[in-house]
Amino acid sequence: MGGISDNVRGLALAISSSVFIGSSFIIKKKGLQKAGANGSRASDGGHAYLLEPCWWAGMITMIVGEGANFAAYAYAPAILVTPLGALSIIFSAVLAHFILDERLHIFGVVGCILCLVGSTTIVLHAPVEKKIESVKEVWSLATEPGFVIYTCAILILVLVLIFRYVPRYGQTHMVVYIGICSLMGSLTVMFVKAVGIALKLSFSGSNQFKYFETWFFTFFVILCCLVQLNYLNKALDTYNTAVVSPVYYVMFTSLTILASMIMFKDWDHQAASPILTELCGFVVIFCGTFLLHKTKDMGATPTVSSPVFLSSRLSSSREIEI
Repeated sequence: MGGISDNVRGLALAISSSVFIGSSFIIKKKGLQKAGANGSRASDGGHAYLLEPCWWAGMITMIVGEGANFAAYAYAPAILVTPLGALSIIFSAVLAHFILDERLHIFGVVGCILCLVGSTTIVLHAPVEKKIESVKEVWSLATEPGFVIYTCAILILVLVLIFRYVPRYGQTHMVVYIGICSLMGSLTVMFVKAVGIALKLSFSGSNQFKYFETWFFTFFVILCCLVQLNYLNKALDTYNTAVVSPVYYVMFTSLTILASMIMFKDWDHQAASPILTELCGFVVIFCGTFLLHKTKDMGATPTVSSPVFLSSRLSSSREIEI
């Protein structure tokens, strides 16, 4: 019963987190646009956005959302918390349509709905996490060969992307920036979960900050977050928000659940039926994201600086001109 109660707490925190994070994408992009108009853009390596109040408002909103997300991972398994990021996709896409004038095609709306349906399917069949009594248990899981190999592979891929592919393809291929954010994000969630468990146990009377392992996890949470923040800013400043959000969501969710399966073995105690249902939920989410991503090609051939989503009227007029 306690596990189910913890899942409900995690669910509530994850939903509130999605609302704040979805809003932060829009607020931060407004700040990046203002900063870019007055100085060098983040995508060109500039940091003028640090002097823009609107960007900081977005950062504060994101911090609040990430704080709620942080707490959610302490109570519920990653396979329950992470898919609820679909709500932030829907929220940011709708706000981008009305505030940033980034037009969302009808297929984009269908894509958002599919993302929500897929996420709901996963949530309804999410496993109940086993109770962890000490951060040393988390350390034991993190130092098993499977997760050590996964961590090394992720770090190598990130370094290759940063030093080889970012200079060549960062401005033309969104997957480069989003790939770095997603790969580091999968590790961030595992470390965040460890720190969240340490905080939860410490508040209940069992101090976990006397252990070296807690501070090790905390250091890597900060390091991974800084890397993610840098390349997420570049992605938001270069590409359409309504596309960045869903692509980031799918890559981040897939890698995070893979990492959770390796480290926490979420599916070890589940029957085949709920696991297959969760996989079907992933397929539905991927279909929704595919629709959102392909919408950018409808009506015109976009460029990096042009809107990704075009209204049907604008698309028709361009077809007539052609």
